[in-house]
Amino acid sequence: RPRSHTVTTTSSSFTANLSASSSTLAYDKEFLRTVPGLLMVTEIILGLLVWTLIAGTEYFLYPAFGWVMFVAVFYWVLTVFFLIIYMTMTYTRIPQVPWTMVGLCFNGSAFVLYLIAAIVDASSVTKDLDNHNYNSWAASSFFAFVVTSCYAGNTYFSFISWRSRTLQ
Repeated sequence: RPRSHTVTTTSSSFTANLSASSSTLAYDKEFLRTVPGLLMVTEIILGLLVWTLIAGTEYFLYPAFGWVMFVAVFYWVLTVFFLIIYMTMTYTRIPQVPWTMVGLCFNGSAFVLYLIAAIVDASSVTKDLDNHNYNSWAASSFFAFVVTSCYAGNTYFSFISWRSRTLQ
């Protein structure tokens, strides 16, 4: 005996808005002129220096440098990702995400883990360990501390932004 069934389809306003608004991408030219934008570009450039200086050595023989590489590459990729989100103003197209909280958590975790990685990097650099790689490791340690200070600055600005949103 044949069964009859009814199929009902509905369209949500979210998918309609998403498809309508994704036809053009916005570009925020002024973001790179702000202090957080400049800090983010500095984090990308100097973070790249940190992990390339270590990657050009035999870092895999020393677990401490493996940790520094993980933190440097992980946050470098995420920072590039967030720069693209801010430059294309994607955050305005996805209002369901609490972007100020995401930025605060990202920058805060980057600051803490980069600080740990910079300390590990600096404490692991000795001429006795491997004289051939000493200069690269010492330079990576210096740049890791500079990147850490950039993430600290961005954490501050993210906190100010988050605080102003929560007080409204």
